[in-house]
Amino acid sequence: MNAIRYFSKFGHSKQMAEAIEQIVGAKATTVAEPLGQPVEVLFLGAGLFLGKVNSAVTEFIGTLTPEMVQTVVLFGSSAIIDSPVPQMRKALEARGIKVCDKSFSCKGSMGPLHSGHPNAEDIEAFRTFAQSIIQR
Repeated sequence: MNAIRYFSKFGHSKQMAEAIEQIVGAKATTVAEPLGQPVEVLFLGAGLFLGKVNSAVTEFIGTLTPEMVQTVVLFGSSAIIDSPVPQMRKALEARGIKVCDKSFSCKGSMGPLHSGHPNAEDIEAFRTFAQSIIQR
């Protein structure tokens, strides 16, 4: 069983998460919803606001255990800082949770900066990425 969780302040992570539902075989839901049962692969996504991942994401990570999740695959978007992935990776690894060595990040719009991102090309690249993970 796989799962998708995300936090989305501006809709970017939600857009990305919903784009991979069929590939992953799971409904994308926010980090407000606990896993409830063990999963093989958890796709976890977020963006950055003022350079940080939202506390809801770190709180969700705090509920996870290595027994609950075999592997976490991280994704996200950001307008200024390269990626939210390092912050999430650090929090997960501190809990002893295996994080996939591959992750996906793209630009996210913030006002006129990177307007329209993630765009169709970004979403298609993410879908291709997710497919490569699931086929492993």
